[in-house]
Amino acid sequence: MDQTLVTTEPPKSPWGSVALTPPSCSLSDVMSEQLAKQLEEENNAFTALNDPSADLLLSEDSSETTSDLMLAKMLQMQFDREFDDQLRREEKKFNGDSKVSISFENYRMVHPYEDSDSSEDEVDWQDTRHDPYRAEKPQTTPRRGFSGKGKNITTKHDEVTCGRKNTARMDNFAPEVHVGDGLGMDLKLSNQVFNSLKQHCYSEQRRSARLHEKKEHSTAEQAVDPRTRLLMYKMVNAGVLENINGCISTGKESVVFHANGGSLEEQPVPDEVVLKVYKTTLNEFRNRDRYIKDDYRFIDRFSKLNPRKIIRMWAEKEMHNLTRMKKAEIPCPEVVLLKKHILVMSFIGKDHIPAPKLKDVVLSSEDMKAAFYQVLHVMQQLYQECNLVHADLSEYNMLWHQGKVWLIDVGQSVEPTHPHALEFLFRDCRNVATFFQKRGVSEAMSVYELFNMVSGLNIPVGEEEEAEFIAEIVALEKRNEDHVQRRGKKTFPVSSEDGDPPLQPDSDD
Repeated sequence: MDQTLVTTEPPKSPWGSVALTPPSCSLSDVMSEQLAKQLEEENNAFTALNDPSADLLLSEDSSETTSDLMLAKMLQMQFDREFDDQLRREEKKFNGDSKVSISFENYRMVHPYEDSDSSEDEVDWQDTRHDPYRAEKPQTTPRRGFSGKGKNITTKHDEVTCGRKNTARMDNFAPEVHVGDGLGMDLKLSNQVFNSLKQHCYSEQRRSARLHEKKEHSTAEQAVDPRTRLLMYKMVNAGVLENINGCISTGKESVVFHANGGSLEEQPVPDEVVLKVYKTTLNEFRNRDRYIKDDYRFIDRFSKLNPRKIIRMWAEKEMHNLTRMKKAEIPCPEVVLLKKHILVMSFIGKDHIPAPKLKDVVLSSEDMKAAFYQVLHVMQQLYQECNLVHADLSEYNMLWHQGKVWLIDVGQSVEPTHPHALEFLFRDCRNVATFFQKRGVSEAMSVYELFNMVSGLNIPVGEEEEAEFIAEIVALEKRNEDHVQRRGKKTFPVSSEDGDPPLQPDSDD
């Protein structure tokens, strides 16, 4: 009869699986060497799994972590970065465009080299531990001028010592001078080279300052400086001008812009105007004071020590001369407004196209003949009625528009009482006579006849025509100048006196 082996399972626990108790072993088994090694390996494996530092090795990109310490560090780092970003924004907003900036670097939570956005291979420029020519301790030259003893004596004039000192002193150059980085190189500059570099840096600083000042305070070719541009913007904002279209002409002394007129309370503004902006470079005005210093209207205000004011006076002078010419009904631009060195006048032309100069226009023989008689009549009016001499009259300063000759550029015009007024008038007559004679106008007078016709004088013409004629003019000017100084009157006839009020000085604001 077979006997069946029946095994009974242990009853299940309602609390879950019950850990099996390890089998008991004898003392001899515990003391065996093989069992000891096995227990040591198991212990090492258990220690590695329960080491808290192992959780720190988890990558930051992992979305889950089982270490509270690592999670706290990640959150703190994120908070510090947000704080630093906010601090940078506050610093940028606080400093703005100021040349002097304030840094909040000391309040940052994360040091720059700990920031993950910074480059790993970036070198700190303040690291001078390996700089061979920078002494770790300040070295002072002894009073006796040398150091060391015997064969090892070193004076303050030692070539190596001076060279290293000169190289270190290059750090004191201006920030805009790029001296390079000599870190890790034993550079030695001789005194001659260092002095040359120092002088060059000083010269470049002065040159840069001059160029900056010239750029900021001067009107260049077809361009204006910031102050002039601000004045032009103010005219547009005030409604005097609708808009400024662009440059239409440039000269030695000024730049002319075309603009559309706006409105003024005192007087109507033409639809098209020009802005004559006098150049503030002063280059062309240094030799032009002869036209203004002897004018009685400006004699009390003329100062050779302040040439910038001469430019404003030059603009005022042209304004008053144009006003006189307009009263005499001489064809010329009408003054609209004067603001410092900007003169706003009516536009001679149509639809943004300026009237041609007399030298460029092609006229028939009849029109050229009529133009000559117009110029003659205008010169007589200018001298006898307006009490002025143009002083720069030529085919370049006369425009042909609507069948008439228009005069422009009267800033240099002077009165007959000027010590050189007759010389200027003779030069104008020579320019006019030469131009019309070249254009084939048979009725054109000679320069001497034209001078006598305009001035009302009767200076005879001798054998040596020009030399004697000019000598008579100079003698007449001398007598006239002496007479004016004694009695304040002119010796040669002029039909009318100047009735313009004296000019008041401009404010510098």
